Amino acid sequence: MKKILFLGLALVSLMACKNENPLLVEQNTPFGVPAFDKVKIEHYLPAFDQAIAENEAEIAAIANNPEAPTFANTIEALDRSGELLNKVIGVFFNVIEADGNDEMNAIAEEVSPKLSALSDGIILNDALFQRVKAVYDERENLGLNDEQMRLLTETFKSFANNGANLPEDKKARLKEINQELGLLELKFSNNVVAETNAYQLFITDEAELKGLPESAKAAAKEEATAAGRPDAWLFTPKRTSFTPVLQYCENRELRKELLMAYTTRGNHDNENDNKDIIVKTMQLRVEKAQLFGYTNPADYILADCMAHDAKTVDAFLESVWGPSLKAAKREAAELQKMMDKDLPGEKLQPWDWWYYAEKLRVEKYALNEEELKPYFELNNVRKGAFGLANKLFGLNFEKLENMPVYNPEVEVFKVTYADGSLVGILYTDYFPRAGKRPGAWMNNICNQYIDANGVDHRPVIINVGNFNKPTAGNPSLLSMDDVETLFHEFGHALHGLMSKATYQSLAGTNTPRDFVELPSQFMENYCYHPEVLKTYAFHYQTGEVIPDELIEKINKAGTFNQGFVQTELLSSSILDMDYHKMTSTEAFDVNAFEAASMEKMQMIPEIITRYRSTFYNHIFTTGYAAGYYSYTWAAVLDADAFAAFVETGDIFNAEMAKKFARLLEQGGTRDAALLYQEFRGKDADPKHHMKRCGFIK
Repeated sequence: MKKILFLGLALVSLMACKNENPLLVEQNTPFGVPAFDKVKIEHYLPAFDQAIAENEAEIAAIANNPEAPTFANTIEALDRSGELLNKVIGVFFNVIEADGNDEMNAIAEEVSPKLSALSDGIILNDALFQRVKAVYDERENLGLNDEQMRLLTETFKSFANNGANLPEDKKARLKEINQELGLLELKFSNNVVAETNAYQLFITDEAELKGLPESAKAAAKEEATAAGRPDAWLFTPKRTSFTPVLQYCENRELRKELLMAYTTRGNHDNENDNKDIIVKTMQLRVEKAQLFGYTNPADYILADCMAHDAKTVDAFLESVWGPSLKAAKREAAELQKMMDKDLPGEKLQPWDWWYYAEKLRVEKYALNEEELKPYFELNNVRKGAFGLANKLFGLNFEKLENMPVYNPEVEVFKVTYADGSLVGILYTDYFPRAGKRPGAWMNNICNQYIDANGVDHRPVIINVGNFNKPTAGNPSLLSMDDVETLFHEFGHALHGLMSKATYQSLAGTNTPRDFVELPSQFMENYCYHPEVLKTYAFHYQTGEVIPDELIEKINKAGTFNQGFVQTELLSSSILDMDYHKMTSTEAFDVNAFEAASMEKMQMIPEIITRYRSTFYNHIFTTGYAAGYYSYTWAAVLDADAFAAFVETGDIFNAEMAKKFARLLEQGGTRDAALLYQEFRGKDADPKHHMKRCGFIK
């Protein structure tokens, strides 16, 4: 009797906990968005535990189903499983990236092994795999449509490529590797954030800031005041803080100090050092690849990408590296001549490049970025991106008030088609804060999919950035790079929002990595086009639209400094490939490895690669291992795609826009190469990218 009573009380307690936890019950929120405002730290772990348990039960039910395996009871069932877990993940991991803290980091470290174990428990479940295989073997006799066949094929490949066919001893080792890698990736990311937050440089003598624009000084003064130092100006390794110094500050030592603070993060032999993490990560990735019979991690990872293997990527990078490096050398020589006038006998250094490039831009094109910033007020730029989506795809954006958000700086928009039907919900979170990781990104909070009852669940998407915060005297004013970033991430958002897939694993941005950057980079082509600029570039004080002479200067300077831009980017891509072509699990010196990679590619010393190893989040945390080349691969696609519009004589050509919308809507439901060929009528021509960079006429 006591035992029964105890169990009853335990059940009541569990139910009460679930009812109180906003992550575990449906909330009465507009459009079904997460109840961010009700979620507390103490809710996450119980929610993960409950959601993981439910997902495990769902998987067991599929694997142990006494009925013969079918597409519906096995493949569809798998895709539709984990609804609660997806909800919890959609909240927790978006918040920790944008507004994290030590408590959330500790939760992540506890949860990561559980999620790895769950994933392995699914993939390495032999009974489940045999059901998947049985359906796959009968695929030609099932009368499946294209999307169903794609889901079946990708599901089977996911099992096979992640260990389902391995012998038991290798499966056991794979589980250990995956758990270790999950924790290492988490630690790497946390270390980068900690290193970024740890460095603070207070300047008390305004004379040291000579040349720095007043807007940048005002922002630094507000940062210092907030840190309890109203007598100083505060600079950090966040791009919004140090980039104006690199561009405008005459103080060469200050430029050097801040650039080194940025490029040496995670490389200080302290508690936040990432070198040992990189070594261990690569040892495990090599071992994992070799478990599957691959020589190196790159070939293992690239098997499902458009490029398919390391050899193809290497050949591609080589084809664009030569012209980029040649251009960078010409630019370096030109900057050296300019520097010789100021500092005879001094050699151009990486901390000099931005400064003299800005001076050269002014000299050549009379184009000063500070002259442009007043026209690039954040809200107006965002309106410009929204307006572009309206003109191309017929989308409307309505700001929603009183929506649940995880931080007061977050804004929410309802996205609809012309007929009023819902496209999705877009969150924007644009300003830096202590708990936010560096950079900019798009992510899904809730995926788009059509459930078993035919209900189309529309997506909830987020765009995150680290743009300049408004100051007491000025709104948030963006640099040209910031404008491109906003349009870029908005392109990713459109890819997610416009999805019309049935299955969430194929929806939106669930495409090969070397295809997923196409929609984002495509949107960048528009941001400085005269017809688009005049829709958003208004002087924040006067309301004046950007003058034609400034637009002309922007366009004339379009290929300026592209040698630097492409070399900085491609060197990181080559470094990434060098890491992932490793075949040995022996320990190595990270700094020596990176130096050898730079020497092999003949990188010029005047440029530092965009991402040095110890803060290279893309390849050590965010899923772009052996994949950073994707940005340039997609650049070939996006330049060719934009050329398709230009060739019609109308950059908003309705027929081309309809074709591109169809590409966005299909997500990963079809082969990426076929999707592009369907849009363009042919494969992408690299000449459009090379012309855009100014490398060929």
